[in-house]
Amino acid sequence: MPYCMTKVLKGDPTEHEAKVRAALAEQGFGILSEIDVEATLRAKLGAEIGRYKILGACNPAFAKGALDLEPRIGVMLPCNVVLRGVEGGTEISFVDPVASMAAIDNPALMAHAKAVGDKLRQAFEMTS
Repeated sequence: MPYCMTKVLKGDPTEHEAKVRAALAEQGFGILSEIDVEATLRAKLGAEIGRYKILGACNPAFAKGALDLEPRIGVMLPCNVVLRGVEGGTEISFVDPVASMAAIDNPALMAHAKAVGDKLRQAFEMTS
């Protein structure tokens, strides 16, 4: 089972990030966290990995619904989106919530994850 939706976009990485943020916002997701993995690994290890940023996206209504179904689900939230520099452009990857929740035996949560995934897929498709 694929665990994310991925594509490579050519052009300016700053514009791609802006498109991702706008698409997520249009689907009701805000950014709770932002991790600049490139800068962190450079500072902590002296490693050079190229552009790599993780955006922790959250739709409050979906998050509340998931917490109602599984109180400890916070260990698997938020919905992460990765922007990674690759040859020829920027690879964007959106998590598939169904895949990430598959370890939890709760059919209601799986139905909820599918609804979240549908919204993330719409945002993903808007980022071309």
